[in-house]
Amino acid sequence: MPRDKAGSERPTLLSGLWTWPNLITALRLACLPVFVWVLFGLENRHIAAWMLGGLGATDWVDGYVARRLNQTSEFGKVFDPTVDRLLFVVGIVSLIIDGSAPVWFSIAVLVREVLVGATMVIATVAFSMERFDVTWWGKTATFLLMFAFPGFLMGASNMPIASAFEVAAWILGPPGLILSWYTAVAYVPAVRAGIRSGRSH
Repeated sequence: MPRDKAGSERPTLLSGLWTWPNLITALRLACLPVFVWVLFGLENRHIAAWMLGGLGATDWVDGYVARRLNQTSEFGKVFDPTVDRLLFVVGIVSLIIDGSAPVWFSIAVLVREVLVGATMVIATVAFSMERFDVTWWGKTATFLLMFAFPGFLMGASNMPIASAFEVAAWILGPPGLILSWYTAVAYVPAVRAGIRSGRSH
């Protein structure tokens, strides 16, 4: 195992690979092709909406289990947010293709996710940026959007109360979109500081 300047062992990316939190994250990832199949193969929007909402609602479970069982790992710190972003992006693209969510709204969210995701990867890999935690506002934005998109999908279904879900999506979506872009801009100083810190080590 690599050692830091003090001579102590430094955990690698694969340290703590086999843990319960990583298994939960892997199961959430495995549900992604099932969601796509239900939406496009079975053409069942309301079941797909429940699945998408469930994947969003369980976003906190792996992190909670990691803290509860003291099973945080370097792999999990990368794997969990990567899977979260992948679920988010694939879900949005699927809704754009399906035509069940407003295109302008979906693209605005998608562009933000791609920009932030690419920035984090480049800063971490190329400039050794130290990882920093998502802010409370960032978590709130993600929470709102993770329920807004299933709402749009349910609103486009043939459920009797579909219109209520669409109204709920419009209540949650715009604040989530505004907060997501606000946090993207607010992350800039943190990214710069992380890059400076990474270069100094």
